[in-house]
Amino acid sequence: MKAIWNGAVLADSDDIVVVGGDQYFPEAALQRTHTSFSNHRSSSERGQAHYLSLFVNGEFNADAVWFYPEPAEEYPELKGRVAFWKGVQIVD
Repeated sequence: MKAIWNGAVLADSDDIVVVGGDQYFPEAALQRTHTSFSNHRSSSERGQAHYLSLFVNGEFNADAVWFYPEPAEEYPELKGRVAFWKGVQIVD
């Protein structure tokens, strides 16, 4: 599966974990050349989510990538994984 935004492949992997409809890619599959730091955080039953923003082909997409550095103990499969939203397409 691939995560694509603004014409760029952000991540590409066959090792996908699906939790609550969200598709999580291995962190190692993330193309870091397209990401930038974000201070944004949110909390859910999965833990405290941290975010990354995207900068691709001159366009910025704030907080479009999220991950759980320390997921809740009920979600150990999320450790070391990233997910996408805000217009990022997941294609097979």
